Amino acid sequence: MSNFGDLIRIAREEKGLFLRQVAAELDIDQAIISKFERNERKPTKEQVLKFAKFYKLDKETLLVEWLSDKVAYDLKDENLADKVLKAAEQKIKYKKK
Repeated sequence: MSNFGDLIRIAREEKGLFLRQVAAELDIDQAIISKFERNERKPTKEQVLKFAKFYKLDKETLLVEWLSDKVAYDLKDENLADKVLKAAEQKIKYKKK
């Protein structure tokens, strides 16, 4: 199963770039990018969009991975996670009306 960190690491490796090169282009500290790639730290939405543009990745795909990582991290230890997700889905549908 993929996640945000895997996607940006794979994109970087496919382009043959070093962390320091990406850091310089995106104006994000190299150590922070490394933590993003290892899923030890979560980027902001603005940073996610920078990665999408820089690597020419589909913005929607990257945002879905980022958001789903955040939700999964928050709910991973919850016994009621399935029920919470179903309730959240219903609330989202209601608020969109």
